[in-house]
Amino acid sequence: MRVKDDVEACGRCAMSSAADLTSGRSPFADANVIEVEESEVRAVSRHVVALGRLKTALNEWARALTYGR
Repeated sequence: MRVKDDVEACGRCAMSSAADLTSGRSPFADANVIEVEESEVRAVSRHVVALGRLKTALNEWARALTYGR
C-alpha cells in the first residue's frame, strides 16, 4: 500500500482538521463533558488489568517454551 504524494503520512492533516473543528474553543468548556472519578474507573477496569497480567505471563511462558530460556 503506497501513501499518496499529496497526503502527509504523519497524520498532521487529521490533527489540523480536528483543530479546525473546535474553532478555537476548548472542547472541554461545555457542560456536556462527562467526568468519571478515578476510583470508579479503577473499579470497572480491574478485569482489564488482570487480563493484561495474564497475557504477559502467557507471553513469557510461550517465549520460554519456544526459545528454551
